Amino acid sequence: MGKIKAIILDRDGTLIEDKDYAYKIEDFELLPGIIEGLKILQKNFLLFIVTNQSGIGRGYYTDREFHKFNDHLIGILKENQIRIERTFYCPHVKEDNCECRKPKIKYIREIVDGWNVDINNSWVIGDHPSDILFGINAGSKTVYLISGHGKEHFHELEVKGIKPTMISSNFLNTAKKIIEMK
Repeated sequence: MGKIKAIILDRDGTLIEDKDYAYKIEDFELLPGIIEGLKILQKNFLLFIVTNQSGIGRGYYTDREFHKFNDHLIGILKENQIRIERTFYCPHVKEDNCECRKPKIKYIREIVDGWNVDINNSWVIGDHPSDILFGINAGSKTVYLISGHGKEHFHELEVKGIKPTMISSNFLNTAKKIIEMK
């Protein structure tokens, strides 16, 4: 059997509204087009979430609070017949210089090895330059979403010479374009 393709999703600002360290269920809000877009994508791709959660390292919320919030997201997606294979998260702050914080590719290596994923025909979708570097460093295609913090950090792409495969302001349209490109 051939290798499987994946969509590797950032979480905060990509799937959900990024409200300064999202961890409270009462603040939970899916962004527009997420359910429809993920349903389209999962027909041809496995879905994963990889998220930097420095709020844990900063002491803003606990590992347990992160899991409770993330389980809520996974539950809502599951109710809509969307399967996330696994959520990978980095609890560290940038200064820890760990191996799991995006744009380092520890978690992409685990996805490639654990699920036999063809990373060159997979996509990373996110709203930060580090998400795009994460995908580029691993050899995947990338989508920079101008949602979440995307507008705020857009200028950094050019300044740092980061070239995403696609730039989009609409998750549902992005999903349709990715399917058309396969």
